[in-house]
Amino acid sequence: MRRLLIVFIAPLMVILVACTAEKPSVSTERALIPIKVGALLVPDAAPAHIAFRRGLFRDEGLDVRLEPIQAASAALPALDGGSLQFALLNYVTAIMATAEGDAKLLMVADSYQAADGTFVVMVKGGSSYKTMADLRGRKIGVASRRSIGSITVASALKTFNMAESDVDLVEFPLPDMPALLEAGTIDAAWMTQPYVLNAAQKTGARELQDMTKGGPMADFPIAGWGVTAAYAKENPHVVAAFRRAIGKAQQIAANDRRAVEEVLPTYTKIDAATAAVIPLGTFPTTLEEGRLQRVADTMLEHGYLTEPFKVSALLAAQTPSPSSAPLSKGQP
Repeated sequence: MRRLLIVFIAPLMVILVACTAEKPSVSTERALIPIKVGALLVPDAAPAHIAFRRGLFRDEGLDVRLEPIQAASAALPALDGGSLQFALLNYVTAIMATAEGDAKLLMVADSYQAADGTFVVMVKGGSSYKTMADLRGRKIGVASRRSIGSITVASALKTFNMAESDVDLVEFPLPDMPALLEAGTIDAAWMTQPYVLNAAQKTGARELQDMTKGGPMADFPIAGWGVTAAYAKENPHVVAAFRRAIGKAQQIAANDRRAVEEVLPTYTKIDAATAAVIPLGTFPTTLEEGRLQRVADTMLEHGYLTEPFKVSALLAAQTPSPSSAPLSKGQP
């Protein structure tokens, strides 16, 4: 009997081993498509960090590496050279680069829209400046000329019958603004959060004017996710997967402020206490031609463009999401 059991069991064990060997191991699971995404270290980029931390990119078959960038203008050559595949671009920079022929870009998803308190011109607490009109001939620090900061300044100046040329706009990194203002290197500073709050708390700086509270810049579209037209043409399924992932993250950011507050300390110098109180913009869940056309029209009004620009050129070749299936490596 014992010999019969051995004879019976031995072939069975061979069959079991063979079946086990044929089962795919965990290490052979679907490979992810690696991409690098340039993101500013500001609240505008929160949806990308939500998507990364919650695995939304991986769910779509993407292995995303978020690369810090200092400005949209710095991301353009990286996109063109291929060291970045996607980047957070402010719309002023993207439109100007496209209109002037410096880059062929496509915006694939919206990211951030202005709200009260998100962009502010600050001055020293003890200064005599009362309105933007008092800054005629004075130095105003901005993160970048010919960008979202300078155009909001230009719009504010226009309400006082002044133009951008009536002041001296000087470029400085946003983190340096509070110290430069305190030292008197600049007379006023265009700031975003959390630098507005930091300057007020640490140096006693005060708000001269909220750039986006009421008036022509209220609810102004700020930034979205862009790619080169060439990359989108060659990798339509990657673009579609990115749009699906970032779209889910936009929905989360739009409906749950705490989700944004949780990620801000992970990639900015905004601590949890500050994240809970600073004004934040809004996170649109659709990319609409009408909203973006407002940016181009404002640029024309302030001389950033020499002729009308139709933003459909940035949106016409958007790749639809042909499938909800995640990507696998080697898929176009």
